[in-house]
Amino acid sequence: MARKTTSERSSIIIDTTLALAGQRGWHAISLADIAIGAGVSLADLHEQFDGKTAILKAFLDRLDDALWKGDLPAGEERARDRLFDVVMRRFDSMQPHKAAVRAIVKGSAADPWMLLCGGPHLFQTAALMLEVAGISASGPLGRLKTKGLAVVYLSVLRVWLQDDSPDMARTMATLDRSLRRAESAASFLCRGGNSASYGGGAAEDNRA
Repeated sequence: MARKTTSERSSIIIDTTLALAGQRGWHAISLADIAIGAGVSLADLHEQFDGKTAILKAFLDRLDDALWKGDLPAGEERARDRLFDVVMRRFDSMQPHKAAVRAIVKGSAADPWMLLCGGPHLFQTAALMLEVAGISASGPLGRLKTKGLAVVYLSVLRVWLQDDSPDMARTMATLDRSLRRAESAASFLCRGGNSASYGGGAAEDNRA
């Protein structure tokens, strides 16, 4: 049997961690449990990840990478609609791992270190979602929009964690309401997302 590549082994370790977290809870699993479940030695696991926090970060990075996959939102759409599509893409990627995400969120609530480590990544993800939606996240205004979207994302995440409908209807409805409120109250969606980021160089979207 061919030896697995580093990338393949990493993916197996992440998937095993998620499965075990969903079954037992985040704080109930050890690195030894993960190594056994993944079929790797503890030394091989440690060579790639120095702890569960590193595995969690790799999972979050994988979710971030998934935002770039598939078709980009159409540049002629309203900025709010483009952002809706991108944020739902995030939840679509997390849907198969909902039990694990629930366990991680529950574990982080009782672990200040996890919250401290997760905060910067939340803003990184919010900025990325804005950029994928064709909305600049740079500069002072961009930072404000990033913070606004992070708040929206967390509020919708709480609903998604409890939304067991197959079509995520409650999640979509909450996201739509939250984006509309944010657009009206804080105007954190830029008036005229950068359509050039879609490669067409189209005129600015002044309908957002």
